[in-house]
Amino acid sequence: MNKKRVHRWYRIEGLQLRMRVRRRKHMCLHRGPVPQAQRTHERWSMDFVHDQLFDGRPFRVLTVVDQFSRQSPVLEPRHSFGGGDVAAVLDRAIARTGTPLSITVDHGTEFTSRVLEDWAYRRGVKLDFIRP
Repeated sequence: MNKKRVHRWYRIEGLQLRMRVRRRKHMCLHRGPVPQAQRTHERWSMDFVHDQLFDGRPFRVLTVVDQFSRQSPVLEPRHSFGGGDVAAVLDRAIARTGTPLSITVDHGTEFTSRVLEDWAYRRGVKLDFIRP
């Protein structure tokens, strides 16, 4: 059985064919070795830390670390984060410290959102995604 024949029979019988969802390619995907930071606030790394309260409710902490000085310009605890929330927190950090050239992130949903990608494009910040 080939794919076209199966698709035709599904159409004739009125069945719904499950379509594979393709992953979106990121515009600012960095390929190759990441250059080392030469000064403070040049390159940041960003990720979430998870924990739970005494009553069992989970919370997350957005942690941003400067790769050169190993200081943390942002530690933002919340119960939930979205791409817009991450962008707002980064705006506050940039107002205090200045804009980095790049931010290294993983492939989490908050970091791969269109909101954060648009934020990075407007500020001239490059998002470097780690290898999965």
